[in-house]
Amino acid sequence: EQKKQVISGYMASVRFMDQQVGRLLDALDRLEIRDSTIVVFISDHGYNLGEHDCWSKVSLWEGTVRVPMIISWPEGAKQHGTTCKSISELLDLYHTLADLCGLTEQQPPILQGKSLAPVITRGEVPAPGRVAYTTVRGGRAATIRTDRWRYTLWNQEEPAGMEELYDHRSDP
Repeated sequence: EQKKQVISGYMASVRFMDQQVGRLLDALDRLEIRDSTIVVFISDHGYNLGEHDCWSKVSLWEGTVRVPMIISWPEGAKQHGTTCKSISELLDLYHTLADLCGLTEQQPPILQGKSLAPVITRGEVPAPGRVAYTTVRGGRAATIRTDRWRYTLWNQEEPAGMEELYDHRSDP
């Protein structure tokens, strides 16, 4: 019963946030400023809700390292939304916003990440080979995710850290 209540409360909070994003976008429309406003919504990563018998955030499994990212940009407001499931990282936000604002020449070359603007504005599919890295426990555990694979090394400090390899095409 307690598990059901926790999951129900979590899902209610997700639904509440979805409604608030909708209210924000509706307000931008009502105030007639949506055509000059970029809105970026990101959130904390997921929470294990009993998956793998875990009830916490500190893991490297798919559901707990993914974050929602919604980008509403002026020209995109005329469209009905685009969904892209390719690998991206929060590091990509700086380059993406700079591109959407026309500030591409002012981007310091030292910054990591790649612009998602071609995906957002033209629906282009990112080039294959994108990789996302995630670490926890001060870098003692890490995972690498490609469009197909996830490799995780737990407890790198110990002589024999546990390893996991998932093929997301056959084991989503």
